Amino acid sequence: MKTILVTGGAGFVGSNLCSKLLDRGNKVICVDNFQTGRKQNINDLNGEFELLEHNIQTPFKTAENIDEIYNLASPASPPHYQKNPIDTLKTNVIGMINMLELAKDNNAKILQTSTSEVYGEPLEHPQKESYRGNVNPNGIRACYDEGKRCSETLCFDYYRYYGVEIKVTRLFNTYGPNMDPLDGRVVSNFITQALEGENLKIYGDGLQTRSFCYVDDTVDALIKTMNTNKDFTGPINIGNPAEFTINDLADLVIEKIDNNLNIEYCPLPSDDPTRRKPDISLAKKVLGWSPKIALSDGLDKTIDYFKKFI
Repeated sequence: MKTILVTGGAGFVGSNLCSKLLDRGNKVICVDNFQTGRKQNINDLNGEFELLEHNIQTPFKTAENIDEIYNLASPASPPHYQKNPIDTLKTNVIGMINMLELAKDNNAKILQTSTSEVYGEPLEHPQKESYRGNVNPNGIRACYDEGKRCSETLCFDYYRYYGVEIKVTRLFNTYGPNMDPLDGRVVSNFITQALEGENLKIYGDGLQTRSFCYVDDTVDALIKTMNTNKDFTGPINIGNPAEFTINDLADLVIEKIDNNLNIEYCPLPSDDPTRRKPDISLAKKVLGWSPKIALSDGLDKTIDYFKKFI
């Protein structure tokens, strides 16, 4: 039995990851300060599960040796990470240092969940891991974009300087059960608005694109990445290469929930990327992975989840 620590384990992706790791017979220590994580996401987790309420900006030690660390601690939606941008940066920089120190002390593997936002407003499409990005370091999204870029830098410096075994993943838009209906992500926004009988609000002209990966596929890829050989560090894109406009997504949600709803167009926020699509050639080659769940099917599962709360 492995002892696996998951920071941000009560969050959307983190709680789904904890559940899958428990199903595989591991002991899981969930670390979360509930800034954006939710206790209801982990209330039903059974087996060798332990909750440690803690902010990773402060160092800590565990009573037992840790085999693996998945670092998912960070606000991930624009309203959440822009609410306190300095705190977001501290989580992604100071928190990353603390997790790397914990991995070093335990001789543990550590997987960092970075983000497609490191590519910024991409000048390359689709985005490959070799692309260095086009990020505004002074914009309102920089606390997250640059925070994640710095966290990657720290991982590779700990790998080169201390020999810490690292795995760096770049997650593209993920959706599914355990999302917070109020987190400000486009999928949760649209489903919540539609279930409440409101028109769907699109920021900009709706022609900007995203690639939506169902959470089960994302979690599967994270575990496969953690289990790669020691020489593989990443970064590696994890996402669904099927590309949709925001208008496409809105039309699909309306079709599934209420055909009488309309779309309202609102001003586009600053630095919102216009195109996003992962090149997952590396994931296919190294992990033997590609997403299995189509957007329409994943939306059905997500809508069923949201209906429990709205």
